[in-house]
Amino acid sequence: MLRFLFIALSLLLVPSLASAAEFHNLGLTGTERGIYTVLIFVIAYGFVMTEEFTHMRKSKPVILAAGIIWAHAAVLASQAGVPTEEMHKVFEHNLTEYAELFLFLLVAMTYINSMAERNVFEALRSWLVRRQFGYRKLFLITGIITFFLSAVADNLTAALLVGAVVMAVGADNPKFVSIGFVNLVVAANAGGAFCPFGDITTLMVWQAGYAEFFDFFKLFIPSLVNYGVPAAVMYFAVPDEQPMASNEEAVQLKAGAIQICVLFLLTICTAVSFKQIFHLPPFMGMMSGLSVLMLYGYFLKVKFRVEGEEGFNIFNKVMHAEWDTLLFFFGVVFAVGGLGYIGYLELLSAGMYDGLGPTTANILVGVISAIVDNIPVMFAVLNMNVDMDLYQWLLVTLTAGVGGSLLSVGSAAGVALMGQSNHKYTFFSHLTWTPAIAAGYAASIFVHYLING
Repeated sequence: MLRFLFIALSLLLVPSLASAAEFHNLGLTGTERGIYTVLIFVIAYGFVMTEEFTHMRKSKPVILAAGIIWAHAAVLASQAGVPTEEMHKVFEHNLTEYAELFLFLLVAMTYINSMAERNVFEALRSWLVRRQFGYRKLFLITGIITFFLSAVADNLTAALLVGAVVMAVGADNPKFVSIGFVNLVVAANAGGAFCPFGDITTLMVWQAGYAEFFDFFKLFIPSLVNYGVPAAVMYFAVPDEQPMASNEEAVQLKAGAIQICVLFLLTICTAVSFKQIFHLPPFMGMMSGLSVLMLYGYFLKVKFRVEGEEGFNIFNKVMHAEWDTLLFFFGVVFAVGGLGYIGYLELLSAGMYDGLGPTTANILVGVISAIVDNIPVMFAVLNMNVDMDLYQWLLVTLTAGVGGSLLSVGSAAGVALMGQSNHKYTFFSHLTWTPAIAAGYAASIFVHYLING
């Protein structure tokens, strides 16, 4: 019942894309057809939340829901006498927002896959395992690495990479794996909050123009506090022991590994430059960086050609992008956009920010994101057309990014690590540390107020 209440509450946050000045929603929330679309969204999101048990990829139900919702929205628009061209403008606005984020994320994922194929992450994992650190020292090292790595790569990639280290050295110590994975989830979500490249929600706020690229670094200390408070509490529960010695051999980097890492950093700089200097969408800078990687990939393929092997193939890296995440985002954008066009919950969105006030509403957004994926929640907030200053936009960026740490199912990192842990890290083992994580959540908001308020 509690989970359903949170789902319903998150739906109440869904705004109207058409609430912006250039669009008008249909205002047909009381119709039978309109209520049916809300029910479709609730059912689809129920499947998303049970992905861990059903093993059905989360993109499948939300894409179907998006199609059904927009079909009903089109019928309602026709019945209301709305010109087809006006409805198309709203639909194309959804498409533009999705396309920009899709291309940006596709390039980032391709670079991450390229670095993985060149053994960059595997070499880091091997080095950590061979250093024979004690459990407590490894707890600190893995958390700090995850925090900073997730600011550049996404939090899922960072958590899985460092999670492999925790699993390798803690194979015979389930307690260390359990606490270590909680630490990684908190670090990954906190690290992604202060950089547009670290979390999709932060990227969405940047691309929407509510904050400039360097504004997000004002969240560095609050994010660090969000990670540091629970880490300090958990540290004393980590076994003060030495793991078994490992005979693992060093992993060698493949040709071009360092160069691809440098190209990725240059691509990030290019994306920022396109936004800050040329006032173009950041995805154009990312696509330019992808073209350089494609050309360098051709050089690697020709220079290091081995008989009987394909060599470096950039299109294989594109193929292995996280398509489930990219398509899930498509479903979310269009499902939420369709509900917004019908006119649902606009009054409640005003009630959230006008009634409760922006600070309370933004803190509540973080709590909701512990139950519901933060992508639709942030997409809703962005399209509420709420008048907030930079402090409040940074606050909602922080809360939406780190709120998922409160529960293991609140972020992709937590769900993925539950699957990787062989039942050593579970929903309830994470719940044990939720009070400490909640203390970090509250402390980060307070520090944000002291520094940026």
